[in-house]
Amino acid sequence: MISALGLDIGSKRIGVAGCDRTGLIATGLMTIDNRSFGYVTEQLTQLVRQREATLLVVGLPYTMDGTLGTQARRVQKFTKRLAKALSLPVTYVDERLTSVEAVQQLQAERRPTAKDKGLIDRRAAAIILQQWLDHSRADRSL
Repeated sequence: MISALGLDIGSKRIGVAGCDRTGLIATGLMTIDNRSFGYVTEQLTQLVRQREATLLVVGLPYTMDGTLGTQARRVQKFTKRLAKALSLPVTYVDERLTSVEAVQQLQAERRPTAKDKGLIDRRAAAIILQQWLDHSRADRSL
């Protein structure tokens, strides 16, 4: 049984995804306005309790050449504070191009994406979490 939250952390918004109890399917849950650390922590604390989450899976925005740039370091710094505040362990997933993939998926579903950046963030968080679920399931089956 897995209860993880996927996070797509941006400077304006944080996309949040959760998974079903079997750990097979990730779904976008909500978008949190990244207005202050306290506000984000408060929103996530409620979600962690509701879903009995035991892990944060965070997208790390590597640069295209695979290095940790300024944004990735900013995400790591924020995530360390968040993990401490929520008393949860963190694992990172390479999130390069997840927002592009999210837009493509939504367009394929004929969902309007131009105005709803939150929808894109939620879908990106679900992609991040799904990648981790698939990878950890593959590791367990070895």
